[in-house]
Amino acid sequence: VAAVAKPTRALRSTRVTHFLHGPYPATHFGPKACILPNPTSVMHIQDPASQRLTWNKPPVNVLVIRKIRDESLVGPFKELCRFLVEEKQMMVYVERRVADDASLSMDETFGSIRNQLCTFREGYDDISDCVDLIICLGGDGTLLYASSLFQGSVPPVMAFHLGSLGFLTPFKFESYKTEVAKVFEGNAAITLRSRLKVKVVKDMLQRTGQESYGREPQQQEHNGLPHGHTSSEAGKVTLQLQVLNEVVVDRGPSSYLSNVDLYLDGRLITSVQGDGVIVSTPTGSTAYAAAAGASMIHPNVPAIMVTPICPHSLSFRPIVVPAGVELMITLSPDARNTAWVSFDGRKRQEIQHGDCIKITTSCYPVPSICCHDLVYDWFESLAQCLHWNVRKRQARLADISDSSDTEN
Repeated sequence: VAAVAKPTRALRSTRVTHFLHGPYPATHFGPKACILPNPTSVMHIQDPASQRLTWNKPPVNVLVIRKIRDESLVGPFKELCRFLVEEKQMMVYVERRVADDASLSMDETFGSIRNQLCTFREGYDDISDCVDLIICLGGDGTLLYASSLFQGSVPPVMAFHLGSLGFLTPFKFESYKTEVAKVFEGNAAITLRSRLKVKVVKDMLQRTGQESYGREPQQQEHNGLPHGHTSSEAGKVTLQLQVLNEVVVDRGPSSYLSNVDLYLDGRLITSVQGDGVIVSTPTGSTAYAAAAGASMIHPNVPAIMVTPICPHSLSFRPIVVPAGVELMITLSPDARNTAWVSFDGRKRQEIQHGDCIKITTSCYPVPSICCHDLVYDWFESLAQCLHWNVRKRQARLADISDSSDTEN
């Protein structure tokens, strides 16, 4: 059904040509029935316990992502960089705007470390083939940002909880030396957080002054499109992105209901009338989708969630569809207004009549390193961040009878 894992240099557990979600190992059902053989695929369900990180070669280049405009993170950032450069002899990559921060440039004691940092600029410098490991300092937004930097294969991500929420950041910074050393040794549990491959196709008639109509279409798109790349394809302009949390289509500033059509593998499923619709990954099921009433799905479950935002129908409930199907969203022909789309809260743009948004499962997941394991980390996050199932407990019957006897 859906390809999900292209091998990365650091993850031996994902070294298969195609990662498909289906029955395995039994492909025969009863004496005569079986699944139609597909020579280009392997039917496989990943055992969560087998998702362990290993290094084919020792890691050398580490990307450190720090939450911007948070002075409380300057100290931990300096401490981590000094540890990686001086004690571990790593090559550390940081954003140029982070390295040029006044709090770093004015610190003479940090000058020798700062001069050894490799800097890059988002949207200008390609570091996709340079980084072995990503370390995030901040909240969940740092992990989302790390995902956006890698539109192809993503290095393993180790996220430290130094932000406001921390649902996706399981590590505590107090023990960072021990935790980082364990990751460098390998054999750490990882969660393969699936992403969505999103393509926005704009109708030629809606374009004004961007390209001449008579221009020849370029070559077909490929999975390695640079971040935010646009090209001409069969008279269309496409934008392809990898999204970790969700794609949100909403009514924007209009006072009218949003009215969009939802297709699944080319077939019209329903029209969404309301404030909009959320298409999310299991990782995104605990974000905006949860606030809109969706179920929370473990990130290891291969699925795509479709959640309406304030639907004008009492029977429109959130649904879960198999990973790998292609969803397409277009404006309904009779829609009174345009719609707006955003990707993990970024790159917001207007969608007009004739435009469409195509969404499917990406073959480039985000390998998120676990602090303990896949199950414990997720339920710990539910309990700590969302206070899931927190309530005052009932007293035991014996305690109630004892208190009654005392009162009498």
